Amino acid sequence: MKDSQKSLVLLRQIIRSTDMQDKEISRLIGLTLPQLILMQTLREIGQMTPGELSKEVVLTQATVTSILDRLEKKALILRERGSEDKRKVWISLTDAGAELMKGVPATRQELFVRHFEDMQPWEQSMIVASLERVAFMLNAQHLDAAPVLDIGQLDRPSEDASGQEISTPE
Repeated sequence: MKDSQKSLVLLRQIIRSTDMQDKEISRLIGLTLPQLILMQTLREIGQMTPGELSKEVVLTQATVTSILDRLEKKALILRERGSEDKRKVWISLTDAGAELMKGVPATRQELFVRHFEDMQPWEQSMIVASLERVAFMLNAQHLDAAPVLDIGQLDRPSEDASGQEISTPE
């Protein structure tokens, strides 16, 4: 097999791995990976404004707002007006959201970050340079993307195989 074909196989394996994990998370806990990332961030940091959350997860505020709307419908997050500044809205996990987060498996994204941070700086630089080159080769360097291993729209609802929206287990 040519190296170009090996490279394409490796890219496809990464894409499939990400897709498989997203489906597994949706099946297990009824959340998309981006919804999970927002909830993990709220669990780790605590109460935040949508703008702070947006900056923390490197997504646009519009995307974060759409994801938060879905999480609020599932009663997993709470939006509260600030007591001192009524213009500010604070986001936090509900008790149900915190309880759901207890059973969440480690994501491939978390594993990647852990392994990547264990590497030597020169190894990290090589990987970043190689991935930048691959993005350029695929004419994807201009696409807006968050540091989330997920495919498709980040603010889409969780769906099962039949296309029905998945409700969060209670």
